[in-house]
Amino acid sequence: MLDALRDSAGDGATFQDRAPWWGGDLQTLRNVVMRRPFPLPGRAVRLEFPANDGSGDRLMGTLHEPDALGGQEPLIVLIHGLTGCEDSDYMRESARFHLARGRAVLRLNLRGAGPARDLAGNYYHAGCAADIQSVLDGLGRHRTEQGVFLVGYSLGGNVLLNWLGRAGRHGSVIGAATVSAPIAPRQACRRMLEPRNALYHRFLIQRMKRDVLASCGLTPLERRVIARARTIFEFDDQWVAPRNGFRNAVDYYTRTAGAQFVPAISIPTLMIHAANDPWIPAEPYLQLKTRELPHVEILLPTGGGHLGFHERGFRDTWHDRIIDGFIRGLADGRPMPRPRPGSETATGT
Repeated sequence: MLDALRDSAGDGATFQDRAPWWGGDLQTLRNVVMRRPFPLPGRAVRLEFPANDGSGDRLMGTLHEPDALGGQEPLIVLIHGLTGCEDSDYMRESARFHLARGRAVLRLNLRGAGPARDLAGNYYHAGCAADIQSVLDGLGRHRTEQGVFLVGYSLGGNVLLNWLGRAGRHGSVIGAATVSAPIAPRQACRRMLEPRNALYHRFLIQRMKRDVLASCGLTPLERRVIARARTIFEFDDQWVAPRNGFRNAVDYYTRTAGAQFVPAISIPTLMIHAANDPWIPAEPYLQLKTRELPHVEILLPTGGGHLGFHERGFRDTWHDRIIDGFIRGLADGRPMPRPRPGSETATGT
């Protein structure tokens, strides 16, 4: 199936901006300025998942079942990015998309995030792959008998790659996809600290500090350290790294970089990233594309921004439609439909 995907999409993967969201910055900002808190269809129930590390922490997500199940469709598990949660706009949009196609959807909150804040004393980070395993262990066979397809967005995508590269074959997981994942965290941090991203950086560091300071389980010293952090690097170096057993930020970035786990992935995986993502460099993806990756396909269109991919002529995002084709190809062996002519796949930044 992946060979057919390369033939049909590979270097012809295309994306065209939807007006007025032209360019990487506007594609990125649309999710913030055009939030639509619409109700999702079907039936919903909250699930909790005990962490396997003995901490007593629990993860939580909302499971949606469509009004009409689509037969042999897998359960879709959506994993949010940094400062996100189950209610992030891209999570709700993707849930709506898959529910309309008869698939059950779990909108997962990583440890300590959003409505799961009071269920954990610890907090998620770029390498918390064990928490993915805790969720899979807690889902139960009746929910996974048609298979599970995992989708990770931004930081959640890097967490997912950490899990995929270590998991080998997993009985229930039939495939996975990442969107705008920072697979080289040190490079992503450098990019975020560039002057052109000053407003983005200010927005993110404020949200990171707000979210963590609202969580339980912090010591008074940790609260002071978090409050004093001026940059994402300082936040990671002075709190995230020591809190999670890393020497410092550089050690944390190095050991959790998703790119290093990609060659070991044995589960069919699709990685989507935009060359004009203002937050995350494309170079690590270009380097991976030169390697032999029998179970991984990388699509790198020139446009789309960070978690954007709002395409001309479509209400649904480009990445949701591409992932849908990937899932259908896994189910019946058909190649993913060829994207419409438009922009060329990136060959550089």
